[in-house]
Amino acid sequence: MHQLYLHNTLSGRKELFKPLDEHRVTVYVCGPTVYNYVHIGNGRPGVVFDVLVRLLRKLYPRVIYARNITDIDDKINAAALANRESIQALADRYTQAYNTDMAYLGVTEPDITPRATHHITEMIDMISQLIDNGHAYANDGHVMFDVPSDPHYGSLSGRSLQDMIDGARVEIAPYKKDPKDFVLWKPSTAEQPGWESPWGIGRPGWHIECSAMIRKHLGRTIDIHGGGSDLTFPHHENEAAQSRCANHSTEYVRYWIHNNMLTMGQEKMSKSVGNVQTINALAKQYSGEVLRYALLSGQYRSSLAWSQDLVAQAQASLASLYQALRDNPATLDEPLDFSQTSIEAFPKTVVSPLLDDLNTPEALAAMHELAAELQKAVNPEAVQRARTALRAGGWLLGLLNTDPDAYFTAGGSQSLSNSEIDDLIEARNIARQNKDFARGDQIRDLLAAAGIELEDLREGTRWRRS
Repeated sequence: MHQLYLHNTLSGRKELFKPLDEHRVTVYVCGPTVYNYVHIGNGRPGVVFDVLVRLLRKLYPRVIYARNITDIDDKINAAALANRESIQALADRYTQAYNTDMAYLGVTEPDITPRATHHITEMIDMISQLIDNGHAYANDGHVMFDVPSDPHYGSLSGRSLQDMIDGARVEIAPYKKDPKDFVLWKPSTAEQPGWESPWGIGRPGWHIECSAMIRKHLGRTIDIHGGGSDLTFPHHENEAAQSRCANHSTEYVRYWIHNNMLTMGQEKMSKSVGNVQTINALAKQYSGEVLRYALLSGQYRSSLAWSQDLVAQAQASLASLYQALRDNPATLDEPLDFSQTSIEAFPKTVVSPLLDDLNTPEALAAMHELAAELQKAVNPEAVQRARTALRAGGWLLGLLNTDPDAYFTAGGSQSLSNSEIDDLIEARNIARQNKDFARGDQIRDLLAAAGIELEDLREGTRWRRS
């Protein structure tokens, strides 16, 4: 029996994963607020939890995966007003853009993609229940969650109620009983989207959206809730509190899984800082598979420094895997889709690190060992075994989905762009400066296999397509 260990934010330690029902595993991941193109940092949870769900589906007969769309938010309202367009038109456009970006990164579409605006009735019902249970109150068109009424508040983020007040910038609004209380429902002006409710025309607070969508589609207790570490507080803390109180249960999520942030220099990547690189823009320079490889090159709980060098390294590493397949053609028909393949048929060297809290760097290292074995194969049977192992490991990671010849040829959808070639040349130059001549030669060989000829001159290296 394969055992999966995951780091649970709630306990602060790595735990053996035991679903509530082994025949129905439930996973929910917070999706984007759709008011603009998402940045590559938003791609990290998409890719990380895609790998997790692929693995879970090898271990359990049924996995239900939901990833929401937040299409009602003040940022959306402001962007639509600035663009002089309807809120729905803007949200629809950027929802489609997000789905396109995720597909470009090789992310499998979730089973359920609930949109907040489609669940207003469920939110109103849950808010009403919280009022009836004594955990929320209406005041001046607002409905607030009564934080002190929940004895477990702070258990996810590890913050005491006093910690949340000391040194914090907390809005002291006249409709709040306690400065820690947060909004479940708020009134809307004529320019803002609004729905009829027992408290007047208004719109939901951010946190209640996920609680209502989870309860409708997955149940009152779910196995895994994922998202970026920046959501732990206040979003997930507030979400957990209102769901526990509305559902009359101390167990809302069994395993909270949070990925860490991408950084640019010393700062996390964020729109507020203004240092974002959107997936939409990066797609004009790099293949989605290269971007996915780069995102998987760091363990999900560690921060990942995003840079041109990181992407260049990912490009070179991915090309070396494809080169092994290209140098050793299939001797028999081979599967490309391993979705129905038993876990026992996957290479243990790739599976084992993934079972250990999704250690994707170690899994990628195992992929290169498999590629080396393929390059050493001496007969057709050995070639086929090694190819199948490499392809299967790639499927678990969402890699190696393209025909190797198509990957390297100019006419293929995965052909090297000019910027990718420049990045590889730069990586080669760095390797040579560091006297890593073997690495430099490897990159030159990879470029040669892709039909790129290099010429080293005193002024630098120039290239051309052969």
